[in-house]
Amino acid sequence: MIDKTLFKHFRAIGDIKAVISGAKNLETAIRECVHIIREVSKAETTVIWYHEKDGDGKLHAVYAQGVRTFHDHTVAPGEGKVGGVFLEGNSIFLPNGIVGSDINSYICVPLSNSYETLGCIEFINRADKQEFTAEDADVCEIMAMLMATAIDESGLDVGVSEQKEIILSLRNVTKDFQNGDTITRVLRGVNLDVYERELLVILGESGCGKSTMLNIIGGMDQLTGGEFLFQGKDFSHASEKELTEYRRDFIGFIFQSYNLMPNLTALQNLQFIAELKKDSADPKEMLEWVGLGARCNNYPSQMSGGQQQRVSIARALVKQPKLILADEPTAALDYATGIEVLSIIEKVVQNGTSVLMVTHNEEITKMANRVIRMRSGVIDEVIVNRHPLKATDLVW
Repeated sequence: MIDKTLFKHFRAIGDIKAVISGAKNLETAIRECVHIIREVSKAETTVIWYHEKDGDGKLHAVYAQGVRTFHDHTVAPGEGKVGGVFLEGNSIFLPNGIVGSDINSYICVPLSNSYETLGCIEFINRADKQEFTAEDADVCEIMAMLMATAIDESGLDVGVSEQKEIILSLRNVTKDFQNGDTITRVLRGVNLDVYERELLVILGESGCGKSTMLNIIGGMDQLTGGEFLFQGKDFSHASEKELTEYRRDFIGFIFQSYNLMPNLTALQNLQFIAELKKDSADPKEMLEWVGLGARCNNYPSQMSGGQQQRVSIARALVKQPKLILADEPTAALDYATGIEVLSIIEKVVQNGTSVLMVTHNEEITKMANRVIRMRSGVIDEVIVNRHPLKATDLVW
C-alpha cells in the first residue's frame, strides 16, 4: 500500500510540472507552483527569490504568500540566509527557528536546475504551529529543484526589474476600533512598501482591512501601533494639522462615486482644489490631459460616468501628488469606459505618480506592477509582476 504522504508528494510534483508547462508567463507559473508547494509543506509563509544575473546581480523577491515578517525585496548573493543559500547552493534547515525573531521554524532551499541556481525559496513557520521536519526539508528541496528545471525547460523568463525608490512604508501597523467595552483589531501587523512610479493593486474580501489601511495611508485615520513613514518622515503619531498638510501636499484621491461638486463645472471642480496648494498644476491643462478640454464648462450632470471619473482623475492630478489612492475607480463603469479610465491611470504612472488601487476585479491585477492580497487584517500575498499588460489588453 502506498503511503498517503508519499502519494501526495508525487502528485504535487506532477502538478508543478503541469502548471509550468501550461503557463504563458513566469508570474502565473510561480504563483500556482507556490500554492502547491505551500500546501504540501504546510508553510505559513513562502517567499520566492530570483537572481537577476542580467540586472543588478541581486536576488529579488518575485512572489510571497502568507507574509508576516517579510520586508526586504532585494538581497545580494552571500548576504544573510537567502544570499548564503544562493551562493553556496546548500539548503538551510532550522527546525527551532531563528533566535530573536518571530520565525519559529525555517527552511531555505536553492531554486536550482541541473546546471545553475536561479534563486531560492524560503519556508517560514508551519501553519499548524509545529516545527518543520527533516522530511519537510527534503520535500521542499526536491520540489524547488523540479520547479527550477521546469522553468528552464519551458523557456519562461522573469525579466529584469526596474529599481525604484520607496516613498511610503508601513511597519507592523495595527488599528483598533472601540465600541463600548469591546475593542476590535482590524489591522493586525501590516508591513508594506510603496515604490515610486508603480501601480500597486490591493485585493481582499470585505472586512479584511484594506479600506482601513487606505485611510491610514491617505492621512484620514490614525494607526494604533506600528510605524508609518512617507519619504522618510514619520507620520505614525502626526497631529491633525500635519495630516492635513500631508493630504494636501502629497496625496490625490479617486473615488468610485466620483465625489464631484454638482454645482461646479468640471473646470471649477479642479480650480477649487488647485487653490489649496501653491504649486498646483493648471486646471485647464489637466482636463485637456485626460481628454476633456472641450468639457471644461460642463456640470457633472451633463457628463457620462466615464467622463466624470476622468474629471476626478484630473482633480487628483492638479495637486501634483506623489501618490494617488484609487478606491474601485472602475466599479461603476462598463467595460469600454473602464478601460478608458484604466488607460489614463496607466499614463499617470508612466508620468511618475504612484497609484495604489483597491479593486475586486482580478483582471486589473494583470496591469499592476505589484499585487497584494489582504486577509484578516494582514497582507497575505505579494505578487511582483515583471510583465504587466497594457490596460487595453484586459478583458472581463
